[in-house]
Amino acid sequence: MTGFVVVVLVVLGILALLLIGIIISFFSVWLRAWLAGAYVGFTDLIAMRLRQVPYGPVVNARITAKKAGIDIPIDDIEAHFLAGGNVLPTIQALIAAQKAGITLDWNRACAIDLATKGSGKSVVEAVRTSVDPKVIDCPNPASGRSTIDGVSKDGIQVKVRARVTVRTNLDRFVGGAKEETIIARVGEGIVTTIGSAETYKVVLESPDSISKVVLHRGLDVGTAFEILSIDIADVDVGENVGAQLQEAQAEANKNMAQAEAEIRRAAAVALEQEMVARVAEMKAKVVEAEAQVPLALAEAFRSGNLGVMDYYRMQNVKSDTQMRESIAKPDQSN
Repeated sequence: MTGFVVVVLVVLGILALLLIGIIISFFSVWLRAWLAGAYVGFTDLIAMRLRQVPYGPVVNARITAKKAGIDIPIDDIEAHFLAGGNVLPTIQALIAAQKAGITLDWNRACAIDLATKGSGKSVVEAVRTSVDPKVIDCPNPASGRSTIDGVSKDGIQVKVRARVTVRTNLDRFVGGAKEETIIARVGEGIVTTIGSAETYKVVLESPDSISKVVLHRGLDVGTAFEILSIDIADVDVGENVGAQLQEAQAEANKNMAQAEAEIRRAAAVALEQEMVARVAEMKAKVVEAEAQVPLALAEAFRSGNLGVMDYYRMQNVKSDTQMRESIAKPDQSN
């Protein structure tokens, strides 16, 4: 019995030491929360420890919210952490929205925080932008372009650089398009406005017409921002694109005409060669026909249709003809 009692006492001592260790490890956090009026029970702290949740930052986030007059259950904060959210920035965003008079509840703040995860932005920045509007350069200098180029109806290129002032729309932030869409839509509106101008002088005279047209198109629909203003920072005249296109068209027409002329020349050369071949063919036929004459004469002698005297008379006529031709020709000696 004595040995059994000793074992029991040892076990109870170990359990007591463990309990004391647990109490000591959680006591400072529990005491801090209790003194701040954001009470968190020991069971909640132990449960968070077992779930491998850093209870210190979670409790600190609850204390921060409570001090700002926002009561968020510890379970909700822990759930947001387990979902991969940033607990303290989300609390800070709630406090900033409350101070600015912006309606933002915990669930929407968590959704915005998760939506901005991995984008390099934060829910605090989203709330801050809704209070203090930000300026977006159009085009984005990081894209490697300094201006948005459009061509008016008279063929003159106009280079424009704009600055878009936007404010975050927290109601549309989750699922809404971001800055890249705003820049693309504003750029499209600028190019369309320049292209509809009769002459580049109209754009130079009233650059604000670009802002008015672009704003009236409602480019912020479906985005996470609300466009407050579009300011034309710079307008410049570029190249005469119309003249360049006409010059290129003229060059293309000249090349086409030269190609067609070359086709006709090649066809004429081919026809000429064909005629030469046909002449040679005719000459060959003449030579062939002349070669048949002696054979015909021989056949006429054999058949009795041609006599010796007839042959001599034919030779005389032929000689007489040659003589007349030689007399008719001019003297080549002079």
